Amino acid sequence: MTVDCKICGIRDPEALRAAVQGRARWVGFVFFPRSPRSLTPEQAAVLSAEAAGRVERVGLFVDPDDALLDATLGRVDLDMLQLHGSETPRRVAEIRARWGLPVMKAIKIARAEDLAVVPDYAEVVDCILFDAKAPKEMVDALPGGNALSFDWRLLAGRSWPKPWMLSGGLNPENLTEAVNLTGADAVDVSSGVEVRPGVKDPARIAAFLSAAGEL
Repeated sequence: MTVDCKICGIRDPEALRAAVQGRARWVGFVFFPRSPRSLTPEQAAVLSAEAAGRVERVGLFVDPDDALLDATLGRVDLDMLQLHGSETPRRVAEIRARWGLPVMKAIKIARAEDLAVVPDYAEVVDCILFDAKAPKEMVDALPGGNALSFDWRLLAGRSWPKPWMLSGGLNPENLTEAVNLTGADAVDVSSGVEVRPGVKDPARIAAFLSAAGEL
């Protein structure tokens, strides 16, 4: 089984090189100021140029307006947009049509009922990302990257009309279990390969990609 990997929240050349050398398929650049992984377009442009032709570059946005997308995409070359907020299917379709890039939409999961929205989004996206929904009592929770996982059994035996990716609390130690339970053939990791929020560990990135390569 081949498992493709996305290393999200890349902020420095060392992390980028670890992702490329470990044969990640995607790297993610975060454009959400509240996140410790956030980059300015100028910072991301340098990393994006280094990654060009070596790995697919994904820009993560949270409920972005047109001005933010224009400003960012005017400076940073990206291969895909990741929408990680409360964007409606209509807004997702508008973004995909206006900027002409493939779009991945995060669906946040805590219980089976949260999967009910998948068909609506599947009509307008290129990829679905299943992530953990932060509990209401979690103070200062981010839209993603909270080092939380959900009950992976909710995805067991399910099929979806679009390609999909598993995210939420993954790390080198639990990746095999997560893939075996869900059948995921693509995964996304951020906090699970960090030494502290926003600081990637090249050795953890290498370990995660090595674990994926053994599946």
